[in-house]
Amino acid sequence: MGLAKTEMFTDEQNEISLFAKVFGHPARVAILQHLFKLDSCICGDLVNEIGLAQPTISQHLKELKQLGLIKGNVEGTSVCYCIDKTNWLHMKKIMIQFLDQDISNKECC
Repeated sequence: MGLAKTEMFTDEQNEISLFAKVFGHPARVAILQHLFKLDSCICGDLVNEIGLAQPTISQHLKELKQLGLIKGNVEGTSVCYCIDKTNWLHMKKIMIQFLDQDISNKECC
């Protein structure tokens, strides 16, 4: 299988693809929903809430953080996470523009 060749696509296409990928796993969706529900930073209770092992949760948090949808602060021996509001609003704007495209009334297939 070849490389993705992302340089062939626009920045917007690559960005939409990355956002779609992050929503491609239900654990990441559950983490984001939990963070929104609490509307505050959380430290360590995701394992009990989501029901996955700590290393698995950490990997999903890492992916969400790399994309910038969440941010984390070190507090003592733990890292506390919350939604990065600026990046969330940016992602939301990009995805709404993409998803708000309408299909023409012309017949096809």
